[in-house]
Amino acid sequence: MSFDWSLAVFVALVVVAASSGVFFKPGEWYSGLRKPSWTPPNWVFGPVWMVLYIMIAVAGWLVWRADPTSIAIWFWGTQLLVNATWSGLFFGMRRMDLAMYDIALLWVMVAGFIVSASAVSTTAALLFAPYLLWVTIAAALNLAVLRLNREAA
Repeated sequence: MSFDWSLAVFVALVVVAASSGVFFKPGEWYSGLRKPSWTPPNWVFGPVWMVLYIMIAVAGWLVWRADPTSIAIWFWGTQLLVNATWSGLFFGMRRMDLAMYDIALLWVMVAGFIVSASAVSTTAALLFAPYLLWVTIAAALNLAVLRLNREAA
């Protein structure tokens, strides 16, 4: 069994996108914001995103191997770019309003991937289901924090 370099490329692309979270961290500004009572503890975000990013890489790779010309590959790449943008908008620019538009677009791209990937790889589509759930929760949190902190937006 030989190593598949194409999987390494998908992992590398995801690592690059995930690195936006390294450059744009929550910090003191975020800790000072009012948040809803159902906000997950800070320690949850890292492990959840680590698992999701692995699933995102594998899902993209599975679709690419099955049909590199599938529209699902476009959704995969687009969602990765939109995902990478959110941290910079929310934490970097402190623009919760723009981050809300970004995460709404992310939700559409993730759902689009699931629908389009299901015709190519059921496994890839299923790997994105937890991601869609997490993005839904993150969007609700983004909206709640935006509403609770209108003056900081």
